[in-house]
Amino acid sequence: MAMIDAVSKEVIDKSEWVAIATNGSEGPHLVATWGDYVRALGMADETILVPVGGMHRTEDNIKADDRIELLFASRQVQGSRGPGQGCCVAGTGVFQSAGAAMERVKARFPWARAALVITIKEVNTQL
Repeated sequence: MAMIDAVSKEVIDKSEWVAIATNGSEGPHLVATWGDYVRALGMADETILVPVGGMHRTEDNIKADDRIELLFASRQVQGSRGPGQGCCVAGTGVFQSAGAAMERVKARFPWARAALVITIKEVNTQL
């Protein structure tokens, strides 16, 4: 599993939104969520939790191919060529509608129908 370095952690902490990419029978698929949602649940044991309201196509894609990538970015973090830094988190994902992860998500986000549990495999900075 990959460790989140200080720069990537800062990017995640300052990202307004997060792009989530999966691959399915119809090709690549993107959805997004708010950075606040990810930060509200914290990251522990190299796992990211995302509250899920919709994301039905994402869920179908994950059932067939559990690989997932998240892209975080913030202009508030200095990049290598100026203001703006990003990080790409690659790993595997699973949707859970019951259990400890779902209970944690539901306690903070009562509207959530599931928890997207992402196990981090690799983290790379962008920009």
